[in-house]
Amino acid sequence: MATVAELMSTTLVTVAPATTIAEAATVMGGHHVGSSLVMEGGALVGIFTERDILRALSQDFDAPGHAVSHWMTRNPKSVEPDVEAEDALERMLAGGFRHFPVVEGDRVLGVVSMRDLSRAASERERGT
Repeated sequence: MATVAELMSTTLVTVAPATTIAEAATVMGGHHVGSSLVMEGGALVGIFTERDILRALSQDFDAPGHAVSHWMTRNPKSVEPDVEAEDALERMLAGGFRHFPVVEGDRVLGVVSMRDLSRAASERERGT
């Protein structure tokens, strides 16, 4: 069974709490990712996702100029690198998440997505 550490992306796409929604969307689009970690002084303070962009735009006409701190998920649930992929996927499904920051202590190591975990489960079932 694969662990989260084997499947996660170690390329961290980050923004600051004061980053605007428009800026964050541009950063995320440029990296082809569905989330960015919101970091302040080296600490993870939130996660900002595609869903947050849609929610903001649907609720406020001038949302692109708002700070991500207003729309992000604060203190997001995370997963440790040694957690098995199947367990992490179950946690994601139970919580309704699509992305988990991967942390060890206070250090952010990467991000694992539902797509990463689903792909691993599918490959395991096919025996590849």
